[in-house]
Amino acid sequence: MPAAAPGPVRPSIARFGLGTAAVGRPGYITLGRDLDLPAERTVEAMRERTHALLDAAFAAGVRYFDTARSYGRAEEFLGEWLAARPGAAAESTVGSKWGYTYTADWRASGVPVHEVKEHAVAVFDRQVKETLASLGRHPDVYLVHSVTPDSPALTDTALHARLAELAAEGVRIGLSTSGPAQGEAVRAALAVEFGGRPLFGAVQATWNVLEPSAGPALAEAHAAGWLVVVKEGMANGRLADRHATGPDTAALRALAARTGARCDALALAAAAAQPWADLVLSGAATAEQLASNLTAADLAPTAEDLAALAPLAEPADAYWRTRAGLPWA
Repeated sequence: MPAAAPGPVRPSIARFGLGTAAVGRPGYITLGRDLDLPAERTVEAMRERTHALLDAAFAAGVRYFDTARSYGRAEEFLGEWLAARPGAAAESTVGSKWGYTYTADWRASGVPVHEVKEHAVAVFDRQVKETLASLGRHPDVYLVHSVTPDSPALTDTALHARLAELAAEGVRIGLSTSGPAQGEAVRAALAVEFGGRPLFGAVQATWNVLEPSAGPALAEAHAAGWLVVVKEGMANGRLADRHATGPDTAALRALAARTGARCDALALAAAAAQPWADLVLSGAATAEQLASNLTAADLAPTAEDLAALAPLAEPADAYWRTRAGLPWA
């Protein structure tokens, strides 16, 4: 495979990463996948798409790449890309997640359960080995996937011991969060210690202009020295230009019309404008989407711009109910 060659890098691009949830498996809940992906979503077709996106992102200056055990074969695809491009691998930071097991058997729909969550020691022991084998190296950041306030990952001292062992090898340990109580989960994790020291040092959370409720807790995590990564900045496609057509996104369209920017770029720029956000992920499934997403690096929303978007915020419970209703496709 040809080496990924970076072009001129805008410094602000370093604030953005590429997630692989949408391309590591045939089915996901992002809107418009029928328009974005090959008609035949074979393993080889999705591998080629993933590698092309990684090449494009690296060439644009992106250096953070996110994946997970439950993203189908995304860890494998990323690991292949890293192995084929040692120069890019040396410059890249890789984050992955454990705690969900992929169960869809490479099917996009018609599957009762696509992934099963279990934050148990046995699952960690199995999946950390699988991650290492797939990536060909330890991830730089390893997160407990989709922690909620009732997760045993916050209280299981045997699991904490395993995570601390991995942290001692130089891996930054953290968690991702989902659901209307993200802030509560983050604050609970901030209080977790092992051996008299904080255990966690990173969080990947959903924040977007429709669902900003985790913001105060993420600010606390940032102040504590954690790496804070924003996921779902486009609300699983709801804030993409082709889907942001209803009254719930009128303020975003108005700002796009006033500034000449695209809705997707404004949504991601709003996330990057949060003073606690270290990285904002693009979940692009096409090179065109990625290029549009990364124009967010050229935007600097003003306080007036951000205030104009504030009325878009939905009650957290309502937002997550809507998300839960998005179809796998």
